Amino acid sequence: MRRSARRFEGFLFVGPFLLLYLFLLIYPLLMGIGISLNRADPFGARQWVGLDNYARLAADPIFHQALVNTFKLTLLIVPALTLIALALALALNRPSRIASVFRGIFFSSSVLSVTIVTLIWRFILTPDAGLVAKLVRAFGGDPPPFLSDPNLTIPALAITTIWWCIGLPMMLFLAGLQQIPADIYEAAALDGASRWTTFRRITLPSLRRTLLLVVMLQTAAQLQLFGQAQLLTAGGPSGASRPVVLFIYEVAFGRWELGYAAAAAEILFLLVLSVTLIQYWTVTRQEPER
Repeated sequence: MRRSARRFEGFLFVGPFLLLYLFLLIYPLLMGIGISLNRADPFGARQWVGLDNYARLAADPIFHQALVNTFKLTLLIVPALTLIALALALALNRPSRIASVFRGIFFSSSVLSVTIVTLIWRFILTPDAGLVAKLVRAFGGDPPPFLSDPNLTIPALAITTIWWCIGLPMMLFLAGLQQIPADIYEAAALDGASRWTTFRRITLPSLRRTLLLVVMLQTAAQLQLFGQAQLLTAGGPSGASRPVVLFIYEVAFGRWELGYAAAAAEILFLLVLSVTLIQYWTVTRQEPER
């Protein structure tokens, strides 16, 4: 009887969260799967088509291009963002006032909205009167068309995103660094270990889980990149910077094909889930057993 009462009390604690989780995440997921199996529009019309939307996506070159763009952006952003954030955390992991000021400066970009971020970088990258254009002209060169050249739009989006998102990974690494006991570093200093040896043998292994968290969070986030591409390049030129989420947005609210857009969204969900699970499995399987 006492065990049943404890189980009921436990359910009272987790029940509200489970109900909210089911309502906000599981129910929309199931609804999306249902819509993806229909030819649907925003006005409520539906016609069962089965897997026809998925077959169309498999043969859609625009969707293929969006997938490639998404992978390019993710591969450009996640490694660079992780390394820069780690380097900043190592440099700013000091109890000084200057370090605190710089931590605030680097984190400040993360609190800006995507609209403000894209406006700032449009002023920087525009080839007519942008900051980069003025600097290049000052040295006698021609400013590169970052926002209209198919070969430069993806790097421009990557730079914008790294600048915007650097704050949270840096803070996560700082939190991880501050959890490492100081006596380990003192022992390493007494043994005459170099900075590189200390970093490789102490700091990096201690940050293993934080590194995994940062990579997983940023990979999932960049696979869903949307606002920067929509506001900075509008997916152009000729779809050269259109990621999958922008493709879904254009199909759903530009062409009013909700079923087709829902099918693309389900594929993106499976992609994010599989990449995240592969990353977690790859890292955790290499951890030594305790």
